[in-house]
Parts: sequence; C-alpha cells; structure tokens
Amino acid sequence: MNNKKFTYKKSGVDINAADSFISFISKISSNKKGKKKFSNIGAFGSINSIPNNIKRPQIVACTDGVGTKIEIANILNKFDTIGIDLVAMSVNDLIVQGAKPLLFLDYISINKINLSKLKQIIKGIVDGCNLSGCNLVGGETAEMPGTYERGKFDIAGFAVGVVDRNKILTKEKIKKNNLILAVPSSGLHSNGYSLVRYLLNQKKIDIKKDKFLKSELLSPTKIYVKEIINLINKNLINGCANITGGGLSDNIKRILPKDHLAEINLNKIKTKKIFKWLKKMGISDKEMLKTFNCGVGFCLIIKEKNFKKVLKYFSNDFKPYVIGKIKKGKKKVKLNGSINWFE
Repeated sequence: MNNKKFTYKKSGVDINAADSFISFISKISSNKKGKKKFSNIGAFGSINSIPNNIKRPQIVACTDGVGTKIEIANILNKFDTIGIDLVAMSVNDLIVQGAKPLLFLDYISINKINLSKLKQIIKGIVDGCNLSGCNLVGGETAEMPGTYERGKFDIAGFAVGVVDRNKILTKEKIKKNNLILAVPSSGLHSNGYSLVRYLLNQKKIDIKKDKFLKSELLSPTKIYVKEIINLINKNLINGCANITGGGLSDNIKRILPKDHLAEINLNKIKTKKIFKWLKKMGISDKEMLKTFNCGVGFCLIIKEKNFKKVLKYFSNDFKPYVIGKIKKGKKKVKLNGSINWFE
C-alpha cells in the first residue's frame, strides 16, 4: 500500500496563505474605527445598491489589465503602484461614456502566493478605488503552479459604473467647431511596455541602475474620474476619450460622429521627459504616436465658450489645453505638424 501523502499544498497551492491574504484585504479596507469601507470582501458574491438619485440608471461595464508593465514591476521588485494602474485602466474608460464608477473587482493569478507582493498590489488597488470613489467589492486570487513561471503573475480588473440615460456622452453631442483639449498624462500610463522592454533589452539598459527610468516606468496612471464627473454634472463637455493603446488617432476616432473629423495640431502637444527619452532612443514619430499617449492621457471635446470654466476643475499639473478642433468631413483624425520632442 502506498502511504505517500498527497496534499494540495504539496502540489503548489497553499489555501492557508490565501486565507491570510483575504484577512489582510479585509483589514486594509477598514477605516481607523474598524468599520469596513468595502464591506463585501470575503463573500461568495457582491451586492451593491444603485444610487437612488439617478432617475434613469444605465449600467456601464469595463475590463482591462496593465499589460507587460508587470514585468517592469518584477524587475524592480516594486508592486505598490500597479494596482492603481489596474483600477485606472477600467475607470478611465467608464467615464468616457459619462458613467460614475460604482464598483470594482480584481483578479490576480500567480504561480505561488507571495504575501509581500500581493499586499503591495492590493494596497494599490485600494488606493485606486479611493481615488475613483468606487467600492472594491471583491475579487479572486488564483494560485496556479505550472501555469506561470516562478515569480510570475498577471492581474485583471473589472469595473461597473452607472449613468443617467440623459447624461450619457453619445457621439451625437459632438459638433462642428467644438474644441479638442489635451489633458496631460502622468507618463506612459500602462501602454507600450512591450516596445519599451524590447528597447531596453536591445540597448542593454539596466533600469535598476537608472534613477530616472526606475521612477518613470512605474509612475501610476492618472485617474481622471473626479474631474470628468464634475464636468459631466455641470454639462461642460460634449465628449471625451481615454488615450490608451493606438494613441490619439485610434482613440479619438472611436467617439467621432458621422461626417465629422478631428483636426489636431501636434505642434501644440506638451510632451514629457519619458517620451523625449524614448524618441531619442530611436523610435519614429509614427511609432511614438501609434503606441504611446505622448503626454496626452485624456482628451475632452467642448464648446469653445466653456473653456475657462473647464480649467477650474483641474490642478496645475493636469490643466487641459487646446490641441485641435472638430470639423465637417470624413470620419477620421487628421494630424498636422509634428511634436516638438526636444523643445
């Protein structure tokens, strides 16, 4: 008779470690008095009320990850900001349609539970939810030995928002002569990291020894929720776009109504040091504009008369500025001039 003991733990899955992580999440999601801010943690499912001040509520849902930015976090052994990125990538999409983020769930899959790493990630997620004004209602942590290499993991986020039917930002609200405003990004956000990593590898650059790159490459994605929801409530914007993969052209094109084009003057764009560095490394203008936000994290489409009113809702670091105008024509984004990378 074979007396060898087979256990889940020996196969690589430690349920006790997972339970410890859930306890930690419950602890950090409580306020100083011990009352849970996010009260659904640990249940089989999550129940959330729809705000009763919305007369005709419509539900909007988004999901996203942070891509290969995770690999930069692994190299630098720093995981406290990618949770913010995870929340940002979904909630910044929700607000494009006018929805206020209501709840968020996360999914973390990892080769072996590492409490130190997971605690840093979840702290970032909690920070992101607080910045977004939404509830972290639960999630899933999956220990998957054999699926991921040692030390490897992935994360995904799921956000649900709500908007009054009359306040949905539809394409039809965008009109000829509306201004196109650029809202500055905080850096790369969470797009283009496969190209960044390829460049670092080809140039044999050790980011552990580069203070600038260590800071820039893990700078968290700016969350625009507070500012955009305020603008929507004041009826100050006709449309907006989250500038992610595909850059200005691909993302602004998604919100244009039929027979309207967006004409953008690239000379107006105020880029950032990290993009200037990437450009200097040998990436073409075309590739930069297609892959990265180039310093424009979000775009607003507004009536010209509302410009000064809009500015009041942003801090100095993220003040919007005019980069173009909506015109009649074939549905497309027309890019004129070029970014002054080394100004």
